[in-house]
Amino acid sequence: MKKIAIAAITATSVLALSACSGGDSEVVAETKAGNITKEDLYQTLKDNAGADALNMLVQQKVLDDKYDVSDKEIDKKLNEYKKSMGDQLNQLIDQKGEDFVKEQIKYELLMQKAAKDNIKVTDDDVKEYYDGLKGKIHLSHILVKEKKTAEEVEKKLKKGEKFEDLAKEYSTDGTAEKGGDLGWVGKDDNMDKDFVKAAFALKTGEISGPVKSQFGYHIIKKDEERGKYEDMKKELKKEVQEQKQNDQTELQSVIDKLVKDADLKVKDKELKKQVDQRQAQTSSSS
Repeated sequence: MKKIAIAAITATSVLALSACSGGDSEVVAETKAGNITKEDLYQTLKDNAGADALNMLVQQKVLDDKYDVSDKEIDKKLNEYKKSMGDQLNQLIDQKGEDFVKEQIKYELLMQKAAKDNIKVTDDDVKEYYDGLKGKIHLSHILVKEKKTAEEVEKKLKKGEKFEDLAKEYSTDGTAEKGGDLGWVGKDDNMDKDFVKAAFALKTGEISGPVKSQFGYHIIKKDEERGKYEDMKKELKKEVQEQKQNDQTELQSVIDKLVKDADLKVKDKELKKQVDQRQAQTSSSS
């Protein structure tokens, strides 16, 4: 979300100033050494970020033409970000306004729909993923800062409240919006040793008491172990699909194809040169 927003600010700046590219001498800043005009600012933005800004604007046009995102979907994602990003998102809203943030969320959701529509998962992909899960367990957790809060969560769990709901309410890390889902974890993964030790001591479906780590206090749930391939195939296919859809290389490949199919023609000579160089770099690295 943050990367999209930063790119969008640049794109919006270039677009807003593009109307001034015909030699606008209006002064935007004064110094003893000389003045800065709108034309100076526009040219600098174009030279330094023109290709990136144009690329984002084109992508938005293409995705918006092909897919639909409802206000309800945008509001739901905004509320998720308000919870997970907190002050960071509030600062962005204060600086650029909530409508701006909603536009960036819309762009993000459009990209997700494009990915879902175009990225396919094969049986070989699923089998390879399954083979890599040997020795791993599927975990969820609720991370809080204080032991007192962890004990409060533990009491609510014992009263029958759902783990996923409490994770969304209490957890302070990025897994909160996913109900605390950590995915598949191995003993050799780069994680806190006390956390791993407690997690691997659990039985499937069991929930731990508060476990202290360098990050705070965890309530850990062991969701499952690796079972038979055929029993897990459907579930694992969804996981692989989600991973591929969140892979930036896969996603960019989909968007590049959609833009190519839209028959992009860059009329500005300087921008065209930048875009051509960018495309050449992308082709050589792929």
